[in-house]
Amino acid sequence: MLHHFQVKPIFDDGRLPGWIFSFYFEQTNYNGKYHPNGSIEWTNRSPMKQHISKIEKHIHDLMIYHIYDVQR
Repeated sequence: MLHHFQVKPIFDDGRLPGWIFSFYFEQTNYNGKYHPNGSIEWTNRSPMKQHISKIEKHIHDLMIYHIYDVQR
C-alpha cells in the first residue's frame, strides 16, 4: 500500500513535538507531521478522501512500530 515509508524526529535530538514522515502511494509522494497525540498534519498534499482513513490507519500502525517498538 505505502511505499518507501520514512520517518524521523522533527528535531535531531529526538525531543518532541513529533516526527516527519514521507511515503509514496499510487506513484504520488506525500509528506506530513505525526504529532505525539496521534494527529497527522499533511504538509504537501493530503490523500484523496476515499483513501485517507485507510492511509492514516496504516501510518498509525507504522508509527507504533518505528517509534515505540524499535526504541525498546
